Amino acid sequence: MQSRQPLVETKDLCKYFELGGGAMLHAVDKVSLHILPGETLGLVGESGCGKSTLGRVLVRMYDQTSGDYRFEGETVSPKLSQKDRRAFSLSAQMIFQDPYGSLNPRMTVGDIIAEGPEIHGRWKGPERQKMVNYWLNRVGLVPEHAHRFPHEFSGGQRQRIGIARSLALEPKFVVCDEPISALDVSVQAQVVTLLQELQRELGLTYLFIAHSLSMVRYISNRMAVMYLGKLVELGPSEEVYKAPLHPYSEALIGANPTPDPIKERTRQHKLLAGELASPVNPKPGCRFANRCPIAIDRCRSETPELREVKPGRFVACHLR
Repeated sequence: MQSRQPLVETKDLCKYFELGGGAMLHAVDKVSLHILPGETLGLVGESGCGKSTLGRVLVRMYDQTSGDYRFEGETVSPKLSQKDRRAFSLSAQMIFQDPYGSLNPRMTVGDIIAEGPEIHGRWKGPERQKMVNYWLNRVGLVPEHAHRFPHEFSGGQRQRIGIARSLALEPKFVVCDEPISALDVSVQAQVVTLLQELQRELGLTYLFIAHSLSMVRYISNRMAVMYLGKLVELGPSEEVYKAPLHPYSEALIGANPTPDPIKERTRQHKLLAGELASPVNPKPGCRFANRCPIAIDRCRSETPELREVKPGRFVACHLR
């Protein structure tokens, strides 16, 4: 790590969406976390829990509804002007889940990679092709690919193009929004290895969003578990994976397939019962209480705060 001062830090960060009729979707609700320079924070949770929304707030694709956001120790305004948003994009970028849908099919690969730097007045004249070739080589492609279109590539190659596009602006912070979930299993490890190599070489800081807990365990320094807009657990990845504190984390890890086929056939899978709580105008109480096997009356009436129960380990549970 380069410094103990966080690169990214949030306090009670919220992102709500108005649905009409007074209804408000609490997509991200009072999330407090920090990410150190050079670190990878893994973010896991079921679909619809708010992971991607949080990532989009951190790169300023969305403005936050309330709460504090600091980047390199400086407060980021809740509502950025178009000019400030563009300037912030030099520091924070996102790698998207769908490597095809996130690339303009009408642009060549070279134009896609050069678009960001050109908007910021960079890569002028002969430097443009030189830098496009540089980034193609950096992600494992070849200069000849610059004149081709996205549909001419495999899913793994398209994701490499997306990585090159995001890193061409030389950001410090990158949100990897499930960057391997749309890829074949055989290709996933190659893309993750590439991301790790680029992180070491360029000193990047990652928020790595994924469904696969085993992959998050492998790539991240720390792991955060999210449920219906709230963080329920946070700590070193290996500790969270081997000894989860929150009942929801236990259920997620229990449902995660093991690489050992014998153990996978014989182990008991814990299926979550109960009705999923609504993130629309949520009531007080733990949002996991309806599905939690150990919930008590307090869990249904009082919202647990994310608290540090041992050095570096945080959990939002009244009973842990």
